[in-house]
Formats: sequence, C-alpha cells, structure tokens
Amino acid sequence: MSVPHTPLERFTSLKLKLSIVIGVAVGVTILVFWAGVKIGLWPAFAGTGAGLVSLAVVWWLSRGLTHPVREMAHAANRITHGDFTPRVSADFRRDEIGALARAFNRMAEELGETDRLRRDLVANVSHELRTPIAALQVHLENLVDGVEAADPDTLRMMLQQTVRLGRLVQQLLDLSRLEAGVVPLDVRSFDVSSMLRGAVNETRLSRSNATIHIEVDPTDLRLVGDSERLHQVVANLVENALRYSPRDGRVDVKARRAAGDVLLEVSDEGPGIAATDAERVFERFYRADAARSSQHGGAGLGLAIARWVVDLHGGTIKAEPREPHGCRMIVALPTTGVGAANGTVPT
Repeated sequence: MSVPHTPLERFTSLKLKLSIVIGVAVGVTILVFWAGVKIGLWPAFAGTGAGLVSLAVVWWLSRGLTHPVREMAHAANRITHGDFTPRVSADFRRDEIGALARAFNRMAEELGETDRLRRDLVANVSHELRTPIAALQVHLENLVDGVEAADPDTLRMMLQQTVRLGRLVQQLLDLSRLEAGVVPLDVRSFDVSSMLRGAVNETRLSRSNATIHIEVDPTDLRLVGDSERLHQVVANLVENALRYSPRDGRVDVKARRAAGDVLLEVSDEGPGIAATDAERVFERFYRADAARSSQHGGAGLGLAIARWVVDLHGGTIKAEPREPHGCRMIVALPTTGVGAANGTVPT
C-alpha cells in the first residue's frame, strides 16, 4: 500500500498540522472569493467556487493525516481474527499519529509473541505430561495383566514418573502465583550450605546421571531471604544442569561472597547455551532450538520461575558459557537488601 506524502510531514505536532490546514482553508477561501468578486462574479458563485477550491486544498493537505489510522483499523481487524503479522507503515511520521502507529506495531509484535508462547505452552506441557502418563499407563497395564511383578524397581520407576508429573503441575501453579504477585516472601537469615544440600538432595530423587559437587566459601555463609523460594531456584537450576549433562558428567554448585552480594553458581558440562538464547531462556515456556532443548525436552518453566524469585529478592540471574563446554548459571543476591526492602527484621 503506497503511503501519501504531503508538505505537512515536516511538522512534528498534529495540532500544528490541523491549525495549518484550517488556516490555509480560510486563506484560500478568502483569496478565491476576493478574486471571484474582483473579476465580476456574483458573490454566490464566488463563494461556491471558493468553498470548492478550499475543500480541494484541504483534501490534498490532509490526505496523509488519516492514512495510518485507516491502516491501524485494517490491521486491528486482522489481529482480532488471529493474524498478528500486519504492521502500520508510519515510520516516516514524526507526529502523535506516527508515535501511535509505532506503539501499535510494538503491541502487535508482543501479541504475536504472546500467541507463540501460548501455542508453545500447549505443545510443551502436552509433551511433558504425555511422557510420564504413558510410562505410568504401561507399567500399570503390565501389573494388572500380570506381565510384570510389583517389584521395588517397577514401583520406583512409577514413583519417579509421578514425581515428574507433580513437579510440572507445581511449576505451573508457582508461575501463576508469582505473576499474580500473591507469593509473600518469608525473609529471614539462613545457612546457605544447608539450603544447597537440601536442593541438591531433592533433585537426586529423580535424576542421578551425573556427579554433583557442592562448594560453599566460607562454610558458614549466611543469606537473608526466603530460604524455601531460593531452595526452589537452586533445585530448578540443578535439575536443568542434570538434564543436559552427560551421564558421567559433573555439576558444580557453588556459593561465595562477591562485592557485597552472595553468588550462587550452578554449572554443567552439557552443550551450553547459544549467545542469542542466553537471555531468552528465562522467558516463560521458551526453549532454545539447539541441542539443550531438542534432545532433552523440558516445559521451559523452571528458569522462568527462578528469575521471578530472584527478581523478588532484588537480585540478578544470568547464563554464561563454561569452558571448554557447558553452561554456568549465576545468581547474585544482596546479603541484606531483601529484609530492608520488605521491612522485615532478619532472625
């Protein structure tokens, strides 16, 4: 669709443009009417001619003013039918309508991204639910038909699949509560080493394919925050590291002080995260297309929950490469900022 250009495009204010259009219309009307009377036309004919000429000039000057509005109306109609691709071509506009058009384009992009995440959610969660449900169904059918006995190994396998289902449902509930802002923090001083050991032991219940090494410096390191929520952060990071680590690999879980913060670090020996995905892996339901997701699955919830909890504590979380290969997740938490921000006295 071609975009009309008029002399008014150089102005950055819509009110100024409208004032110019009105002023030109009045001036043209007076000039044409005076010229018509001057050459001997009846005032009625001169007035009619002045009005027609004025309307033509106003149409020519204002034809580009409403073009982005018409485009937005057309694009909005397509968006309501699920098509998030249309954009408004108003980058050349420097007035308020141009700003509105650019905001409309950003909104369309965000709606398209949200729709993509929604579809990814359905696909990812369906896949994550299908696998343990199918495994449980097979084992239960075998037990009922007498194909296999209810030995400890079979029951342990069924327990692992049940734990996996429960974890996915809990992650969905946690993410919903965190986004709604209904998760208060129980802020208090706690021992970092005990929290790390508890989180690591929890992940070992379902995944034991790699060696996990814990290192805390100093050994009596303490942190002010919600120990249960930070336990959840570390458990999600360790589970993520174990998922992508080779069977004989090693996962390092470290905690130390650095520049007034407490750094929690979880690193693995997996394929690593591409630089283009290093920030997006913390988005809801996002899964990179590289080896880390294509081979190992995951609903893309654990890291999103981790970032939410870290943000609530006033900290930061980031992904970095680990040499020679692997990924390093680093969480930086203020040592006392959480308690002060929430008006809580550490105990």
